[in-house]
Amino acid sequence: MNDFDVCIVGSGAGASPVAYTLAKAGFSVVVLEKGPWFTEQDFYKDELACCLRDVYTPSLKDEQHVIEDYDGKDKNGNYKWAAEATSESGWSFWNGNSVGGSSNFMSGYFYRLKPVDFRLRSEFGDIDGANVVDWPIQYDVLEPYYERVERLVGVSGHAVSHTFAEPRSTKDFPYPPTIEHPISGYFDTACKILDYQSLQTPRAILPFAVGNRGGCAYSGYCGSYGCSTGAKGSGRAALLDKAVATGKCKIIPYAKVYQLESNAKGKVTQANYFDRDNKKQKIAATVFVVACQAIETSRLLLASIGEKHPNGLANKYAQVGKNLLFSAGGSGTGEFYYDDLSPQQADEFKVRGPFINRGLQDWYVIKDKKFNAKMKGGTIDYLLSHPNPTTRADSMKWDDNDNLIWGEPLKQKVHAAFTEKQRFRFEVFNDWLPTNDCFVALDSSVKDKWGSAVAKVRVGYHDHDLVVGNYLVEKAETVLKQMNARNISSSVSGSPPANLVAGGCRFGNDPKTSVLNSDCQAHDADNLYVSDGSFMPTGGSVPYTWTIYANAFRVADIIKRRL
Repeated sequence: MNDFDVCIVGSGAGASPVAYTLAKAGFSVVVLEKGPWFTEQDFYKDELACCLRDVYTPSLKDEQHVIEDYDGKDKNGNYKWAAEATSESGWSFWNGNSVGGSSNFMSGYFYRLKPVDFRLRSEFGDIDGANVVDWPIQYDVLEPYYERVERLVGVSGHAVSHTFAEPRSTKDFPYPPTIEHPISGYFDTACKILDYQSLQTPRAILPFAVGNRGGCAYSGYCGSYGCSTGAKGSGRAALLDKAVATGKCKIIPYAKVYQLESNAKGKVTQANYFDRDNKKQKIAATVFVVACQAIETSRLLLASIGEKHPNGLANKYAQVGKNLLFSAGGSGTGEFYYDDLSPQQADEFKVRGPFINRGLQDWYVIKDKKFNAKMKGGTIDYLLSHPNPTTRADSMKWDDNDNLIWGEPLKQKVHAAFTEKQRFRFEVFNDWLPTNDCFVALDSSVKDKWGSAVAKVRVGYHDHDLVVGNYLVEKAETVLKQMNARNISSSVSGSPPANLVAGGCRFGNDPKTSVLNSDCQAHDADNLYVSDGSFMPTGGSVPYTWTIYANAFRVADIIKRRL
């Protein structure tokens, strides 16, 4: 006899909609989360806890990854790869291990994918060296679920008609935009002069209290920090708390699932996990859902060997872990010195707390004569530098020649940075093309604290990603120049942002080239679903979270009909 109708591994944006939907429908649900169960009372603006200590993420001594990065070419012109454990490099690929997952610590910039993102190969053709495909579903299938996220998770904003605006089933967002920073007005003016269309950025942040969740307190501490008011639309605050309140959902924190066990027919029968006391436990269920972040989802499936799955669960055609995605792009900064501004402008630029909430999508599809054909472009989002003083001050200990400075020179540099200017930033998001050199495997020589093989992640990128990223960065800088910013700088690289990861278990119609079918059900394990960002065959040119939420609600409806 099964313990639960549904067992979910993970509790973030890909898991919480499933737990919420099925618990509300009366089915018994258990959520196994490797991390602790924090609440609003546990979140405060502790820079040390966030950024210098392992409070919200695992210690790399206990849980690490092995990263294979580009290391030049051999004499035959073939790429070489150097592997290094993150316990040695300090390069963490964890984004928040707790109930609600990394959605607790997101900035909350929410963009939908657009219809063109579902037809990347059809619209733009093949790219040599990239495994570009069309999705097995189209935008209209996901649109109702984007709208559901707006209502249930809480997305604030204002829908604006523009060239690349995606179709909506509702006229506007259910919540008005959060309070905007005075710089937003100057940004709008600059864009108007440049003939760019300034867009309000939707945020998964409530502008006022709704139910048991408070409204935004405008501290500015969103990215990398938990929300002490519950305004941020984390999976925990928005969905899991309500799922638990039904009496049909049980959350077990500190539950590290190390294997999904399957029977002779290939069906998953139970989840094996270590509890808080490091004792082995097991749970049986009718349906299993894996949503523990793209890298860890692939790792768990590869580790779940069975009689019908000798190479790992759902891995009959060796597709698990393949075509891992990050987000390509770059970033840049301009500085506004208060002495360059009028007294009124200086006072406005000194304001901290409210959001810029501005972005550009004028080049979501690039049609420029410098390129032979149209290209998929991306999104540019503008924001203030993070208010965390510890991180800002720490970055100032080096001079322009990478020499360490201290004493009076360091004091003057820090004083100037905090009192003389405001930094205005942008981030560029464009497609990270799937390739054969970006994937997840197991490294049997490196183990976590429970003795399980860790994930080995190769992080190869496609040169095309940099071409698009550089094009968008040049466009982004023109706004800063028009606003008369000083010391404008930017960078584009193939280094993967660890907080923006998807793919590894792509969905599709052909079992030989995909792990999941269009319902996100494993091709060769009938009662197994994957509902985090792993399903994405291509990533689009926006942050992934809204799409992960939306698809998880879609998968939840599919499972509900099945049960």
